[in-house]
Amino acid sequence: MTPTDHLANAASLTWHQHLARLFQAVTGSGFPLLLEQTLRELVGFDTILVNTYKGQRRPLLIHDNYPPTRREQGIERYLNQAFLLDPFFKAVYDGLENGAHRLRELAPDRFESSDYYHHYYRALGLTDEIGLFARVDTDVVMVVSLGFRDDAPRITRRDMLALRHISPVLEVLLGEYWKWQEHRFHQCLAEREPVEEAFDSFGRERLTAREREIVRLLLAGHSTKSAARELGISDGTVKVHRKHLYQRLEVSSQSQLFRLFLDHVALVSRRHVEQ
Repeated sequence: MTPTDHLANAASLTWHQHLARLFQAVTGSGFPLLLEQTLRELVGFDTILVNTYKGQRRPLLIHDNYPPTRREQGIERYLNQAFLLDPFFKAVYDGLENGAHRLRELAPDRFESSDYYHHYYRALGLTDEIGLFARVDTDVVMVVSLGFRDDAPRITRRDMLALRHISPVLEVLLGEYWKWQEHRFHQCLAEREPVEEAFDSFGRERLTAREREIVRLLLAGHSTKSAARELGISDGTVKVHRKHLYQRLEVSSQSQLFRLFLDHVALVSRRHVEQ
């Protein structure tokens, strides 16, 4: 099929009409909702979140479709604590800035065994997620997260190809939207506290720097082998460090470690509010 053949079919006309409406709306506050409606024509997702990430700061929510009954679990818990262990947040932190990516491509090897998954993610009822990443400013990345539930159609290879093929256009659109609407969010985003402090200070008085690195990897869902690979050390060394850090933090399981970490995040957040 030639490019002309592709552009001449009826489906192409419909899609380009959608794109034209997006370009017309890109400077206005209604763009995120129109983007949601347009993406739904391509992929049958269940949930959508549009978050803005600036450096190590707490994410700023731009748009979502969560009903009031699910906001506490799906939105508030994420923005207050859970995002620290989100593979999408970690990907932005590590420098990923554009393209369409499945959660399972970015998540560590034991993600579904992690406490983040059991205490937060599983309760969302999602089986998979696609993130559309776009760097919209020097230090700002927007992520459009499409969530898929148990009863939704499975993500197909064709779905991923479609989203990957249109992602360059979406990156331009999101960049334009941010250019025109940044003033609405700038102050709020600038005031959001850096969250890296929570990881940096967790166990600082009791743990070595290496042990704190291992804590972060274990909490995110890395297995012993995966953590060893990330740090360039042996599996046995990771096990020894894990044993020592459990003793020093006076915990006996990863679930206890997770709860202790969440308590620490809450403490750090309260300190910022009081300052």
